[in-house]
Amino acid sequence: MASTDGLVPITRQFLASYYDKHPFPPLSDDVSRLSSEIRSWASDLLKDFPPSQGEKLLVEGADRQPVHKIDENMWKNREHMEEILFLLDHSRWPLALRRPSTPEESELAAAFNSIRGKFQKALKTLESFQVQNSERVFNIVMTYMPQDFRGTLIRQQRERSEKNKQAEVDALVNSGGSIHDRYALLWKQQMDRRRQLAQLGSATGVYKTLVKYLVGVPQVLLDFIKTINDDDGPMEEQRHRYGPPLYSLTALVLCIRMFISLSWGRFEASKLKGHQVAVLKQAVDIYTHEFERFISFISEVFANSPFFISAEVAGTLGARKNDEFKEISVPAGRSYEGRFSKLPARLCPYKIQAVGRFKFVLIFFQVSLEVDSINSYIAWDFSLIQGKMSTDVGFSVEYVDPSGQKTLILPYRRYESDQGNFCTCMAGMYKLIWDNSYSTFFKKVVRYKVDCIPPVVEPAQSTNEVER
Repeated sequence: MASTDGLVPITRQFLASYYDKHPFPPLSDDVSRLSSEIRSWASDLLKDFPPSQGEKLLVEGADRQPVHKIDENMWKNREHMEEILFLLDHSRWPLALRRPSTPEESELAAAFNSIRGKFQKALKTLESFQVQNSERVFNIVMTYMPQDFRGTLIRQQRERSEKNKQAEVDALVNSGGSIHDRYALLWKQQMDRRRQLAQLGSATGVYKTLVKYLVGVPQVLLDFIKTINDDDGPMEEQRHRYGPPLYSLTALVLCIRMFISLSWGRFEASKLKGHQVAVLKQAVDIYTHEFERFISFISEVFANSPFFISAEVAGTLGARKNDEFKEISVPAGRSYEGRFSKLPARLCPYKIQAVGRFKFVLIFFQVSLEVDSINSYIAWDFSLIQGKMSTDVGFSVEYVDPSGQKTLILPYRRYESDQGNFCTCMAGMYKLIWDNSYSTFFKKVVRYKVDCIPPVVEPAQSTNEVER
């Protein structure tokens, strides 16, 4: 767990000063010129041939300003690229291009094959960027999480959530959903990730139960992930600095997609002219080059962006919660004389066994956890405080059903330290047992923490909820 002592989350003002040192070299002037030229050609095609319902949506999209968020623009670019690749699949070409009968048609076919290859490369670049960026943000969060079972539970929750999201996408595709439907779902899922990040910071929603148990998570981290995507938060400075060039690229790729789509539907009546194909190839070259340049630049800048700064720099003071374990002394197994009813209070947490009428033997220390729901997590982290000699202690976990029948969950083994967790498959009593009965002379001081965490269930989102 990395230390956050003396650190506070970045402010928008501090991030602005950092980005002042990393301006994005302007896009080629050809980006706006080519967007206007191709948009004009699309308008010409629509004069004689009114748009279909699907084409109307494309035209309306081209007439609107691009969306504001950087990551939403990334998803829009990815959607447009995939739609273009769908159009450029050989089976969807106009018949004259699939079976060229003239040199001009052969040249057109070769040109569109080249265009398809460039978009395939750009799409892979974008997909890789999105995966790496998602992992980077999550890993930043995990760097400052306690490196014990609680961090493991956060990772497990994320893995389950991502598997559920992928299953949603697969189900949509298998049911015949369109590319647009799939990307609408992918963006909704991206907003879900944002919301969950904010929930982790504010201990609400899916993480309400879990964060309750996260003693030791630095407050500076919770503050950071709670506010990172606020409308006027740190990420707004990224949108302000680097959004405009991305908006221009989004507009260009949409114009390219719209023109190809309109041309395919009117190919026999209004065949593409040689100079139009040349300009289209230039537009694709400019778009893919500039987009990959933007991705390369933004990847480096984002990767090196500061997320925590000293309190002195920010002019505020940070705070951090203490992460405390409990300690218990487990004496060596030995005999005590006395009456059972007068067992010393300090021995009450220990399991005892009667030997004769007035004799008992200390056997082990145990923690009992009553579990109400299956799929709860029982987690532990313990170690022995060592002296001059290395020692160990026996440890096991068992389940006790309502009738008193015991089932061994974790077999007995001797440890110097251990950390683990398991998901319960039955409700009832679970016992974590530290056994020092085998030791004749040495008591053991166990430093431990144990939690029973109820199931983390993702709440159903209200259809009226407004996403930021």
